[in-house]
Amino acid sequence: MALPIRQQMTYWGVTLAVLLVLMWYLGPVLLPFLVGAAIAYILDPLADRLEKLGLPRVVATTVITLIGLTVLVIAVAFLIPMLVQQTNALVRVAPDYFAALRAWLTARFPDMVAEGGIIQTALVDMGEAIRSRGGELAQQVLGYIFGVVNAVVFIVVVPVVAFYLLLDWDNMVARIDEMLPREHVGRIRRIASEIDATLASFVRGQLTVCLILGTYYSVGLMLVGLQFGLVVGAIAGLITFIPYVGALIGGGLAIGLALFQFWGDWASIGLVAAIFVSGQFLEGNILTPKLVGSSVGLHPVWLLFALAAFGSIYGFVGMLIAVPVAAALGVVARHGIAEYKSSLLYQGNPPDPEPQLSVPRDADRTSTGEQ
Repeated sequence: MALPIRQQMTYWGVTLAVLLVLMWYLGPVLLPFLVGAAIAYILDPLADRLEKLGLPRVVATTVITLIGLTVLVIAVAFLIPMLVQQTNALVRVAPDYFAALRAWLTARFPDMVAEGGIIQTALVDMGEAIRSRGGELAQQVLGYIFGVVNAVVFIVVVPVVAFYLLLDWDNMVARIDEMLPREHVGRIRRIASEIDATLASFVRGQLTVCLILGTYYSVGLMLVGLQFGLVVGAIAGLITFIPYVGALIGGGLAIGLALFQFWGDWASIGLVAAIFVSGQFLEGNILTPKLVGSSVGLHPVWLLFALAAFGSIYGFVGMLIAVPVAAALGVVARHGIAEYKSSLLYQGNPPDPEPQLSVPRDADRTSTGEQ
């Protein structure tokens, strides 16, 4: 005999509450395991493909892990130090750039930045804030990043966790499937399949798009000769998952820096703008349709809300799980809406059938005989 729906909801609600409380207290401990699980999930299709080519699962997992470690060592040795160096340099020169901008606005638009006006006061306050807290903020951000994502986590724990999870991924999925309640197993499998399709389209596809565009922007800006091109390209690529925002912020930052650096050299400024215009064309017409698709179902506003909400509650760990949770909730919400539209709560009681007019049999025989 199945449990009543109310009792089932109570059990699952208590389970969810316990998981949320555990995440609250064990957030720092869970970080390497969540990162390892995310890496294993992203690389599982590659391991399956290598298995189809004839490699055993252990060999396929080992090959993928060695390639990943090689890429990580190259990034730590070359890219990350350069990125940190350019970030610190950008923070140091930001007050000078801001002062030059204020002087340029004052020379060309004196009425807009009159002494004592709102714009003048705002510019002065922003400049002082950048000058006094810019370096401190950069050091705090970099310190937080390297404090959370330290060498031990990335060099030891995360690769080990990712290796073993990737090795046993199919077995873990089968074990979880065996533990599903038999009464709802069909519906749970269907919802889980849609969640997996959404995550595969968004997480794997969008990460690839961000990586390609970040590399394209960084290399293009560095070839043009723009200072801090690596930082600007990394920022633009990192926030590419929000449509148009990555190109607007990255393009605005790059063009602003180009105006200070290449003032009068309009060809170089045009090249910087062309890099972002071509990047937008590449993303909208080739990368996103091919790698992400149009049926992901994750609205950018919903995604931003999930990142902000989980980040504020659970910190860095919350931001890691925000996208999967947002995707899962979106799929569950679509199923809930479908159930609601097929229920009596939405459709109401069906209308009573209209009464049919019937002719008595005696009257029918009489009229037939008279004819």
